[in-house]
Amino acid sequence: MGDRCVGYDTSQWDYVFDVRYKSVYQLGWASTFATIGAGKTTLIRILAALLAPTRGEVWFDGEEVVRQPALIQRKVGYMPDFFGVYPDLTAVEYLEFYAGIHGIPRKKQASTVNDLLELVDLSSRRDANVETLSRGMKQRLCLARALVHDPEILLLDEPASGLDPRARVELRELLRTLQGMGKTIIISSHILLELAEMCTDIAIIQGGQLVVSGDVEHVTRRIGGGRQIEIRVLERVPETTALLKEIEGINNVTSENGDLLQAEFTGDDRALHSVLARLITEGIPVVSFAPRSSGGRLEEVFMSITEGSSPS
Repeated sequence: MGDRCVGYDTSQWDYVFDVRYKSVYQLGWASTFATIGAGKTTLIRILAALLAPTRGEVWFDGEEVVRQPALIQRKVGYMPDFFGVYPDLTAVEYLEFYAGIHGIPRKKQASTVNDLLELVDLSSRRDANVETLSRGMKQRLCLARALVHDPEILLLDEPASGLDPRARVELRELLRTLQGMGKTIIISSHILLELAEMCTDIAIIQGGQLVVSGDVEHVTRRIGGGRQIEIRVLERVPETTALLKEIEGINNVTSENGDLLQAEFTGDDRALHSVLARLITEGIPVVSFAPRSSGGRLEEVFMSITEGSSPS
């Protein structure tokens, strides 16, 4: 087995980053676009105190994970990328089983399980065999399992993998709810677009090295050179393009599909408002004016970072 290291700087491995309290943190993995086995599951298991690093250290709230695994596991909820096989167990029995493992008193298990099933919208399937549940339902049940002991931090390994569009939307809404409840969520995923709009922070790892980390806006501006804005006009595209090129802070103006213009903007929100005001003052028939979504920008950032990289 290869080296497992967090927070240790060598020529092969270097995972050093801080996670803000009550944030939604996404780990983007460069090599998963090309190959399986990049190490994301290994890192998540190390963070969950399920696997010891061969070198380096992991600290959580002032405690070293290796020295205090039981303490860490009480504060962390881990959702694996594979549901597992649980024949002849109903959804209720599945959660009661894990409630017992986490030491929840039997008299409290029923209310805990009921609350979790309601949270993940599975109350109507409480007595269904887990093997009969859809992929999306299994993912939500697995998330409920990670929440059974009310942890402070959730470690989710590829939570959106294999889900249909509706199930992905349901998962995003559930994760937003959990963030609102004060949970800190760390997500391992190579699907940046699906989760970027709800993440507050992101780290991109390539070849065992931390390439970039920080809040989403900071990362996109740092690598992409500024935020992207999209402007749709009814007409006068050439005039609009020329006008935008005259405005300070706007670069790389391009036109797509005739009436849609895109530009890179390096100013703040007040300056962005001034751009819109200038267009309106000049009589440009603006239909829509908005920053480009974080998801699309992050995918561009990801590709620019990993361009030309070889699978590892």
